[in-house]
Amino acid sequence: MEIKKTGVAGTMESSDIIVRIEPKNTEGVELTLESAVMQQYGRQIEKVIRETLEGLGVTSAYVNAVDKGALDCTVAARTLAAAYRAAESKDYVWNGGSIR
Repeated sequence: MEIKKTGVAGTMESSDIIVRIEPKNTEGVELTLESAVMQQYGRQIEKVIRETLEGLGVTSAYVNAVDKGALDCTVAARTLAAAYRAAESKDYVWNGGSIR
């Protein structure tokens, strides 16, 4: 999946996460994450974001996420929505919450 423009999903409400994905001219996903629970769950949140993007075939993007205590399923859903918006794609492939 090619990221063509900025895509955003989520809110700054409690138990949510806002994910912003932007095009990047070089290979690799550059991720910045802010979270009130960074010490406890930062690595897991980053893992969910990266695995979700990998499942979509995103190989090049800037990703900024601000977490407010979201569960893994919410992190994945917001990442999916932001990526589809950024790719200007409506070919949604939802498969029960797991990305393959």
